[in-house]
Amino acid sequence: QMELVESGGGLVQAGGSLRLSCAASGRSIDSYTMGWFRQGPGLGRQFVAAIHWSGLNTYYGTSVKGRCTISRDNAKNTVYLQLDTLKPEDTARYYCAATEYHNNYLDALLYEHRGQGTQVTVSS
Repeated sequence: QMELVESGGGLVQAGGSLRLSCAASGRSIDSYTMGWFRQGPGLGRQFVAAIHWSGLNTYYGTSVKGRCTISRDNAKNTVYLQLDTLKPEDTARYYCAATEYHNNYLDALLYEHRGQGTQVTVSS
């Protein structure tokens, strides 16, 4: 079983940046596509970004494209999400997830493993 633990969230002013981390334990992430999702108050879970197990391909949701970078360090079994130029509408709980089935990367429900999330709050 894989456990995912997110960190790095917090309160930041609009225009600021945060770097979220997702540390995996129990299994190596080497063969997993890793994704980030977020869920704001009263909203459904939204795709933020994903990175192919090879690290060669990355994918971003339209609401964050150009303001966010996903990366992975397989040696540290960790995935990162750099969030820049944050806006109040980015306020949400951000979740990390892992799937061995790359074609599922857009749908959080199809990931085999998910973390508990880290809260990001952006003040105006």
